[in-house]
Amino acid sequence: MIILAATPIGNLGDASKRLIEALGNAEVVASEDTRVTIHLMRALGIENRPRLIPLHEHNEVVKAAEIVELARDADVLVLTDAGMPAISDPGFSLVTAAAAAGVTVTALPGPSAVITALAVSGLPTDRFTFEGFLPRKGRVAYFRALAREPRTMVFFESPNRLADALVDLATAMGADRRVVVCRELTKLYEEVKRGTAAELAEWAAAGVKGEICVVVEGGAAQEVDLATGIAQVQSLVAAGSRLKEATAEVAEATGLGKRDLYEGALKLR
Repeated sequence: MIILAATPIGNLGDASKRLIEALGNAEVVASEDTRVTIHLMRALGIENRPRLIPLHEHNEVVKAAEIVELARDADVLVLTDAGMPAISDPGFSLVTAAAAAGVTVTALPGPSAVITALAVSGLPTDRFTFEGFLPRKGRVAYFRALAREPRTMVFFESPNRLADALVDLATAMGADRRVVVCRELTKLYEEVKRGTAAELAEWAAAGVKGEICVVVEGGAAQEVDLATGIAQVQSLVAAGSRLKEATAEVAEATGLGKRDLYEGALKLR
């Protein structure tokens, strides 16, 4: 089978007993960076020397078929540099190929920067969305498209682009939108900085180092009447959305009832 194994996101003490046992017994390990894997094994005191196969963003599609075939006869442990494979890291294409080939995929759960950042943020955790790495270009438009998202949002960002990204976020979602920047989670210099988008953009302008997670407050539901909501549905339909999808989007953004919006828009067709 293929075994996706979560590795520490900073603190080696977070390596699970199952991960240590799996590394100690593995015959084949596919990893994002084999040098990082060797360092991890040495740091954990593991003497096993498995076959190491590089599996990164540039070769995953090509390597997936080979690894799937290997996994028919032996367990293949899959690692990324930190966290869970396939979550903004190599692994998705491999899992897709394994599923299509009927090869079993399982996971050794463990550290996750996404969940850790969300938990310590102080923002609502009952509903959230993970948006992955922020785009390098077109961020204002990107954030505007998410401005009405009611769930708490979690992003990854480079420390070198954080200040500009927060300025764009403030422009698109409003200077008062609550934001939490989590830096170096589980590491010696861990920092959780809370404030508005404008406040954190000013803070980050001085320069920030380390691994970054950005947690953003969801947008408040718009206070609109039914007639306005129906007009919004019609506008989305005119732009190419299906009536059912447009109704659901407006209902989520405004708090209006889906049935009322759907029937109201249907009558005006």
